[in-house]
Amino acid sequence: MTDPIADYLTRLRNAIQAKHRVVEIPASNLKKAITEILFEKGYILNYKFVDDGPQGTIKVALKYDPISKSSAIKKLKRVSTPGLRQYTGYKNMPRVINGLGIAIISTSKGVMTDKEAAELKVGGEVLCYVY
Repeated sequence: MTDPIADYLTRLRNAIQAKHRVVEIPASNLKKAITEILFEKGYILNYKFVDDGPQGTIKVALKYDPISKSSAIKKLKRVSTPGLRQYTGYKNMPRVINGLGIAIISTSKGVMTDKEAAELKVGGEVLCYVY
């Protein structure tokens, strides 16, 4: 697998489209950090890190609206790819849907949202957009 973040986002996208409640994803430290951000910002219902085997898995409980049955995540878009890395400074952070969505940034101080990175005045690699 050449792009584990794209695989992570695709597994989430496929589970949302199939209306699954829980999806299991192979774990890594970067995927764990992205999962924690999605939980903090209210895009997923819950998550659990399971240490089985050499790598472990992440169980993600997806969040749906009880009335309309639509997912809390409307779109997941991979920005920086292994073939074309996308970096940004803190002065020109990307705004996802005029600030309604989030951009997940990998910085020297860890993985965080675009707003947190702008507050700390650090730039980094733009991993994905979520809205």
